Amino acid sequence: MSFELLYFRDSDKILRKKKMGNMVLSTMRYIDDALNGTLYRGEILRQALEEMDWRQEPLNILTGRRYLYKGLHNGVAIDGSFSSYEYIQDALLRLQVGFDKKKIETGIVLVTAQRSEKSPLGSTKELVAQEIQDLYPTISMPVVIALFDLGGPGIYSEEREGGIHVEQTERINPDPAADYQGNQEPDPVAVPKAEKKKKPRVRSKEKEEETCPA
Repeated sequence: MSFELLYFRDSDKILRKKKMGNMVLSTMRYIDDALNGTLYRGEILRQALEEMDWRQEPLNILTGRRYLYKGLHNGVAIDGSFSSYEYIQDALLRLQVGFDKKKIETGIVLVTAQRSEKSPLGSTKELVAQEIQDLYPTISMPVVIALFDLGGPGIYSEEREGGIHVEQTERINPDPAADYQGNQEPDPVAVPKAEKKKKPRVRSKEKEEETCPA
């Protein structure tokens, strides 16, 4: 897997309570498979989330406004961008708004793990934990940060829509939120992998122009 899930403020317990641990992990695996090494990731991400049932509910962050989450299911929202690590702040703010409005109980931020090799700020995982801590109490909601390493930068076309940050955690178990009962420890191997589907194909504008009669 070229992604890692970081859980803050008991977000893993919330997913487990909602019996969504396996669904979240399967969705992340599918996103990783669909986007790895592709261009036009914005459109492919939307298609992938739609196929995994994350775009069936109204995605509006604020009533009457056009700010939308990337996905929403059973009180859990997905937001983020793979174009730049710094988008983590925007995504966190947008999720916090939904949390304060009682629209969601927790959220998942999708973000690239790739940063400059010359950065003096340590690893991306360390930076996330520090930012979550520093942003409290502005960002106080339970949140999952999904760090993806999708290879070379793709062309990420998306609608940008407002945002900000979060707070603390330690554990990096690949799947501490997987559904299980009693005192039995969650087993990452037992989590079903999403059925592999063909990557959505995005037609380039140039091809469309070639096929359209003058």
